This record gives sequence, C-alpha cells and structure tokens, in this order.
Amino acid sequence: MVDCLFCKIARKEIPAAVTYEDETVIIFKDIQPKAPVHLLVVPKEHIESIGHLKGDHREIVSKIIFAAKEEAAKNNLKGYKLVFNVGRAGGQLIDHLHLHLLGGWTEGVAQSLNV
Repeated sequence: MVDCLFCKIARKEIPAAVTYEDETVIIFKDIQPKAPVHLLVVPKEHIESIGHLKGDHREIVSKIIFAAKEEAAKNNLKGYKLVFNVGRAGGQLIDHLHLHLLGGWTEGVAQSLNV
C-alpha cells in the first residue's frame, strides 16, 4: 500500500530506529513507548490487521512471533507482553498488522499496567 506508514518505513522512505530486519519482518522502536522497551514487529507485506489474515499468512504470523521472542532475548527481557490490537475499537491506530513487544519493567510493575 502506497500511503501506509509502516510500508514506507519498511521501504526506507521514512526513518525509524530499526533493531532487526530480514526479508519478511522489520522491528523498530515505537515513537510513543508505553514501556521501557517498546518495539513494533511488522511484516513487510501489507496486511491490514489480524482480521484480514488469510490461510497463506500463517507463516508470516509465526515469523512475527518468533522474531519478537528473539528480540526479547536480545534485550535480556525476563518477562514481556506481546500485543496485537485489531481494528479501531481494539486500539489499532495504523492499518498495517503489527505486534507490540513491551517489557523492561522492574519486577511487579507490569502486572499493574493495562496495555
């Protein structure tokens, strides 16, 4: 999609603090972090949301989750949250599938957060 913010980041048309990238996934820091570590795990293929997934997207979803797991380990996160927001009513602000990786809190703090 031409006007999609995350597609533009994946194509390097807009700068981002990229922490990981391969042929299918890009991970970058959220510009409005809700945690000490707040990264967005984004497929390079434009998929609007979880609600728009098709059967052939299973591999991409798996790749997103495993990339998040590896990035959490790289950041030495002992615990973390993985969040998919789906649709405006679910808090999704950008119409491109993405997974929030949140962590880095001191022990006990994450339980009190509603993310």
